[in-house]
Amino acid sequence: MKKTVIAAGLMGAFAITAHAQSSVTLYGTLDAGLVFANNEGGHSSWQQGSGSVSNTYFGLRGSEDLGGGLHAIFTLESGFNLNNGGFTENNTVFNRQAFVGLQSNQYGTLTLGRQYDSVVDYLAPLSAAGGGYGNNLAAHPFDNDNLDNSFSVKNAVKYQSANYGGVKFGGLYGFSNDAGQFSNNRAWSAGASYGNGPLSVAAAYLQLNNSGSNNVGGAVSQGDGTAAIAAQQQRTYGAGLNYAYGPANVGLVYTHTQLDGITGVNVGGTTLAGVAGTNLHMDNYEVNGRYALTPAMSLAAAYTFTDGKVSGSNGSGDPKWHTVSLQGDYSLSKRTDVYLEGVYQHASGELGNFGANVASINTLSPSSTANQTVVAVGMRHRF
Repeated sequence: MKKTVIAAGLMGAFAITAHAQSSVTLYGTLDAGLVFANNEGGHSSWQQGSGSVSNTYFGLRGSEDLGGGLHAIFTLESGFNLNNGGFTENNTVFNRQAFVGLQSNQYGTLTLGRQYDSVVDYLAPLSAAGGGYGNNLAAHPFDNDNLDNSFSVKNAVKYQSANYGGVKFGGLYGFSNDAGQFSNNRAWSAGASYGNGPLSVAAAYLQLNNSGSNNVGGAVSQGDGTAAIAAQQQRTYGAGLNYAYGPANVGLVYTHTQLDGITGVNVGGTTLAGVAGTNLHMDNYEVNGRYALTPAMSLAAAYTFTDGKVSGSNGSGDPKWHTVSLQGDYSLSKRTDVYLEGVYQHASGELGNFGANVASINTLSPSSTANQTVVAVGMRHRF
C-alpha cells in the first residue's frame, strides 16, 4: 500500500512537470443567427447564417518550453459551417491554419505551413472587417484586400518579430511548390504595426502571382473555395490607424488592390462568367468606430467608400460602392454575446461590357440592382 502511494505521488509530480513544460489548448468561435437580405439575385431571402459576423472555427494550439526563452509551437485551425457541420473548404480539415515552428521571446517567431498573410496580421485588426471587430458583413467588396481573411497562404514560411516597445513587424513567403515554375501561384507579404497606449498604426503589403492557375497546390487557389477573386497578379497595400478615448474607439483604414488579368470571380457562392481578361483596381476608404454604452453593451459602425476602375478586353468602367454597417452587441458573459446588425450597400458606375454595377455585400450573392440591405441577429460563443 505504501509503495502504491509513493508511486502515485511520483506519477503526479511527473504529470505536473510535463504540464508546466508543454501545453495544448482547444479554442474557437461559434457564430449562428438569422439573416434577411432584401435582394439576392432578384429575390429576398431568409436564411440561417453561420459566421455572419465572426468566422466559425475551432483549433488546437500547442507550445513546448525548450528552455532559454525558446518554444516549439504549432497551430491547427479549421473553419466550418455551423448549419450543416461541413468544412468551409472541400476535402481539407485544417483549412484556415496548419503550421509548426519556433518562438523566441527575444527574436520572434519562425513558422512553416498554411498561414495568414501580413495584411491579416497587422492591418486587419484596425478594420471593421478584421480581427478587431470580426465583422464579415462589413468587408470591402469581394473582400478584395483580404482584411476579412477570406483566404490563407499555403506552403508558407513566415517570420513575426517580438514586441519591441510597441513595434512589431514580419513577412511571409508562400511557395508555388510547382517544379520548373517557381513563380506559378506564389505569394509574399510584409507588414508592421505600432501600438502605444490609445494609439495603434499599421501598414502592410501583399502580392499574389497567378492565383488562378491550374497549380491548385500552390500558395492560393480559387479552386479550393477560398479566394473570392483569382487573377494573374494581385497587389494589395494599405495603412490604418486606431485611437481609443475612454469608452470610444475610432479608426481609419485605406487599402488599394490591383487585380490584373482576372481569371475567376466567386461572390457569395455565385460564380461570375466571362470575366477573363478583366483588370479591376480598387481603392477602399474606411472609417469605423465603437462605443461602449456599458461594460456589457456596445455599438459599432463603419462606412467604406470603394472607388474602382475596370479595364481590359471586357471594356472599361468606373464602379463604385458605398457600404454602411451598424451593429449592437450585448455580452451575456465573457465568452457569449448576442448581436443585431444591419448593412446597406449602394453601387454605381459601369463594369465595362458587363453593364451597370450591382451591390454585393460580403457573404451574400449579388443583388440584381444597385442596392442591397441585410439584417442579421445572432449569437456568438468563444471557447
